Parts: sequence; C-alpha cells; structure tokens
Amino acid sequence: MELPDTLRARVDALLVGRPIAQLAEASGRLTRRYRAETRDGALHLNDERAAAAYVAARLPATFAAVHAALQTLAQAMPDLAPASLLDAGAGPGTALWAAAEVFSTLEAAELLEASPAIRAVGERLAEEAFAFRPTWRAADLLADPTGEPADLVTVSYVLDELPPSRIGPLCEALWSRTRRVMLVVEPGTPAGWRRVLAVRDRLLAQGARVAAPCPHEAACPIREPDWCHFARRVARSRIHLRTKGAEVPFEDEKFSYVALVREAPSGRVSRVLAPPRGGSGKVQLKLCRPDGSAGEALVTRREGERFRRARRVEWGDGF
Repeated sequence: MELPDTLRARVDALLVGRPIAQLAEASGRLTRRYRAETRDGALHLNDERAAAAYVAARLPATFAAVHAALQTLAQAMPDLAPASLLDAGAGPGTALWAAAEVFSTLEAAELLEASPAIRAVGERLAEEAFAFRPTWRAADLLADPTGEPADLVTVSYVLDELPPSRIGPLCEALWSRTRRVMLVVEPGTPAGWRRVLAVRDRLLAQGARVAAPCPHEAACPIREPDWCHFARRVARSRIHLRTKGAEVPFEDEKFSYVALVREAPSGRVSRVLAPPRGGSGKVQLKLCRPDGSAGEALVTRREGERFRRARRVEWGDGF
C-alpha cells in the first residue's frame, strides 16, 4: 500500500531539510508513548518535531489501516455514497485522505483536532488538494466532542489516548452525529480490539447495526487469548526507513475496527479472520459467520467455484 501521489509529494516536501536524527528521536518518543498507552494529559503530538515525526513514521501505516477498513465498508455497502465526513481526533487528516480515495462522492469534511502542531501540518497537506475546502476545528474531544452531523464519522487511532471511562460517552456523542456510518479504528493489539469491542457493544445497545468486519450483531465469538484484527502491508519511503532506523522496505500494520450503521447491510457474507492456509487441493479458512459463530472451514478442490474463490481471498475479505 502506498500513499496517494499527491499526499506522498506533500509529505516529502514537508520533511525537506529536517535532520533525520531529530525525526528519529521524536519518532522513538512517540512510539514509547503509544506502546505504553500513556495518558498523562499531554498531547502525543504536542510540538512541531512530534508532528513531523508522526508524518514521517506513522502517517503511511495509519492511512493504510483506515483505507483498508473503508474499502471493506464500501464492499459491504455498495450503495454507500457519503457526501460529508466528520473526523474526530483528525491528526494530520489521515482519514480525510483515505475517505476521499475510497468515496468520490465526498463534498465536505469537518476535522476535529486538539493539537495545534499536527492541525497546522494537516491544513498544509490538504491545502487545495480536494474539490472542497475541509473545515479544521480546534477541539478537545473530552470537552467538546461533537461537530456537525455527517454521513460518515471516523475516529481512528484515538481511543487509546483517552481515559477508558470517557470512551463510551465520546462514542455515543459521535454516534448522535452519525447519519449513516461511524468507523472506529484502533491498533491491532488485544487492548485495541477490546476497545473496539466495547464501542461495538455500547452502540449496538443504542440501536446501531454492524456493516464490517462482523457479519452479524451477535456477541463476538472470538475468545482471548485470540483477538480480531487485520493487517495491511505498507511500503516504506526512504525517509520512513531512516526515521525508523529500519532496513526492510515495508511494514505490516495491524489494526482492529468496526463500522456501525443505522441500517444493516443486505447480503452479509462470512469474514476471513486470518491469512488463508493453502495445501494440495485445499484451502483452510478461519471465518466469522453471519450466524454469529466463528471457526475453521476446509474448502477442497471438489467444491469447484467455491474452491476457486477460496484460493483468491485474503485476510479481511468477505467469503
């Protein structure tokens, strides 16, 4: 997965002249805060250095995860044509870029972000990049979580920064602003999955339905130590490699997500929950099914077209 050409060029231009050592130090500090899920009241992206490091080291992976979740949502709801976006905790506008790639119908976007540093970066990256002018608003999600109602509401890689007791009320407030779909994306860790699951359960109780990845509204059939997550391979640019001190030209971003809708999609299909395992004349799939169950399914060559489809599916696809 690569960033859109326009975004990649603007990221490169933004980072020109910045010392790699400075970016690497700030990136390491960010990584430690994210991994520790530090909640000390300070913004992770609290200065220009942290904002630049985020754009260099984290923007590509976050974009890939949100883009993958939106693509799956679009496949589950082919008639979905959102005209407006509300993004809570927008960072540098990652969800805006991903949504604009997936949905050509987008005509307006409101982006809520508390950090002046990353908000300034986002405004610079998005300047005259879209057919409409995004509206950026300084907003503390704990004090002022709402924006204008929108067809698509996104909250990605944000909940891990919030006190657990505030996540539910925030998501209820955002759901009240959702006309059609609310997408929640979190890191693909057991803790990230548990946060997504808690939001799913809370909003189902408010009347929401699930569009993706779950093909049902039943209790999640996955049991710890397993957890529901997906992955997207991300190409690393030269500056990305140097900022992270990496040698491999790609990374695999793992993420958990849920897309909640006002009306359940029709024609639900099972979801592939792990990389398919092939063999001679067979494919082993781990599936979450529309009846609320999850488990392994063996598809063999004798099943004809079903076998041919099983050979083509990937982790996260419908089947």
